[in-house]
Amino acid sequence: MAVRDYGQYGALTQAVELVGERWALLIIRDLLVGPRRYGELAAGLPRIPTNVLATRLKELQAAGIIHRMPRSRVIVYELTPYGRELEPVVLALGAWGFKKLGDQRDEQIITPDSMTMDLRTAFRAQVAADLPATAYSARLGAAELLIRVAGPELEVSRGDGPADLTFAAGPGFRRVISGELAPDRAIGSGVVEVLGGRHDLLDRFARTFHLAA
Repeated sequence: MAVRDYGQYGALTQAVELVGERWALLIIRDLLVGPRRYGELAAGLPRIPTNVLATRLKELQAAGIIHRMPRSRVIVYELTPYGRELEPVVLALGAWGFKKLGDQRDEQIITPDSMTMDLRTAFRAQVAADLPATAYSARLGAAELLIRVAGPELEVSRGDGPADLTFAAGPGFRRVISGELAPDRAIGSGVVEVLGGRHDLLDRFARTFHLAA
């Protein structure tokens, strides 16, 4: 099935042959958030050529990583149990990549699915377990997310809703997640704009979601 054959026998070689083609891991990342229609995948990856998306989906299906399922009279793509085993791999790669993330460039976008997976990557369940349940409504770039934390459980969904803290942030929010910028300074400098709720809860957010740069 693999498009690229490295001519080597080994487990890592096999893995790279299955998911190492361009765009494959980003498709898997978005499907880890939930099943997606073809058009939703294309919208979440606006630079992917349609022929490449179609090819990658066929390759991932052939490998048993995703499958097509009818749902409410439409076809959606979703991960198989074998494909879902990639979640810790994707989260670990995200944490590793964060160390070299740098500042967002003008041509780069933030999508709801990419931010959802970044939040899953940064989530510290052991810290959250000792904190009160909290709901955050966050506008991070173009992504509007409702983030609910209840003990060690995290739920992220699109849109807004009742929240203990509502805030908006731009590219500089990376510095809050990394601990480079304290929450009070982030608010004071305009990196984070509190739109509603308790300002002090941004400190709780920063303790709950953290990645070392």
